Amino acid sequence: MRTTWRQARSFDPTVQLLLVNQLTINLGFYMLMPYLAAHLSGTLALAAWAVGLVLGMRNLSQQGMFLIGGALADRLGYRPLIIAGCALRTVGFTALAFAESLPSLLAASAATGLAGALFNPAVRAYLAAESGERRVEAFALFNVFYQTGILLGPLIGLALTAVAFPVTCLVAAVLFAALTLLQARRLPARSGTVEDRGATLREQAAVVVRNRPFWLFSAAMTGSYVLSFQIYLALPLEARRLAGDGAAGTVATSALFVVSGLVALVGQMRITAWCRRSLTSQRSLVAGLALMSAAFLPPVLTAGRQLAPAGWHTVIVMLPLLACAALLAAATAVLYPFEMDTIVALSGGRWVATHYGLYNTVCGVGITLGNLATGAVLDTARGAGLAALPWAVLALVGAGCAVAVAALARSGNLTAVPVQVPV
Repeated sequence: MRTTWRQARSFDPTVQLLLVNQLTINLGFYMLMPYLAAHLSGTLALAAWAVGLVLGMRNLSQQGMFLIGGALADRLGYRPLIIAGCALRTVGFTALAFAESLPSLLAASAATGLAGALFNPAVRAYLAAESGERRVEAFALFNVFYQTGILLGPLIGLALTAVAFPVTCLVAAVLFAALTLLQARRLPARSGTVEDRGATLREQAAVVVRNRPFWLFSAAMTGSYVLSFQIYLALPLEARRLAGDGAAGTVATSALFVVSGLVALVGQMRITAWCRRSLTSQRSLVAGLALMSAAFLPPVLTAGRQLAPAGWHTVIVMLPLLACAALLAAATAVLYPFEMDTIVALSGGRWVATHYGLYNTVCGVGITLGNLATGAVLDTARGAGLAALPWAVLALVGAGCAVAVAALARSGNLTAVPVQVPV
């Protein structure tokens, strides 16, 4: 961690602030969100469909508005969108602390989602612009701070929620309020290229829509997001099937997230440094996707086992799932810095936040469809007695993504710049 901190200090104060920004965003978000469903169904006694609707509203408002947030960031500047997003999330989390009716809960949930759509593309575009030729290293650090927030947030939230869930909401709101004020005082103004500032909306849209290499890359990478999301879906379901629904199941599920977070924290900078020494950017992408595919092979070993007896038997049968979580985290560490750098390269330096916003939207749609398909495969396999089938399918998805990205690299589509629209 000392090496990571030393590398972070080697960047200018603006990049350091953006890293702290993302750490705080994830810390506040994951303090609250893992416990929201229990609050809605328990304390507020909402029906299951209403709980799903509230959670779905946040996801829909965020994924659906990423493109708008990115486009606004390119036109208005990155700083205003980052500040507005953090301020709006302050309002959303404060509202969640007091909301009890379904309409008020939906409004608060929508506000928290829209907030993410405002600051998410802007932060990434700002980081890419500010770090210059050190983009890959900056995004590797960004992922370390990102994962730290995910790791610490639920632990802090667990302690606060033991007091009362509204307390968790208010503490998270205070964090975002402080972050809003900090950025309003310390974050310099920053926007896209000079040629972008005078462009019309039609020209902006044309640059992005006609960027065929970007669309191909987005489609090829969507599967990787479906696979990485299995840390929230297939892996916890399998952990509870093997360890049970009681305390052992809870501990087993928590262990998956702890292992995933620790691999990212300890390994990210070393992994990125090795990839830069040994591989090209394009080969790093293919290697990361291949590793992501291989991550789903260990669970095949215990796929057919029944509920394990308590004690060391549970630990042993959990090892393949823990290996899967660790390999997924390592694969993400390989992919993320080069993936973010490739998006900037494919944008040709124009409308970078818009490209990031559209990329998030495409991958968000892919995650939704992929999760539906994964759930269907899990149900089908369970009914047909083909326990290994879901893991084999997920491994094939990763392999397919690796082949697709390798094909794009060979054809030169990962170094192309978008169509320039005449003014």
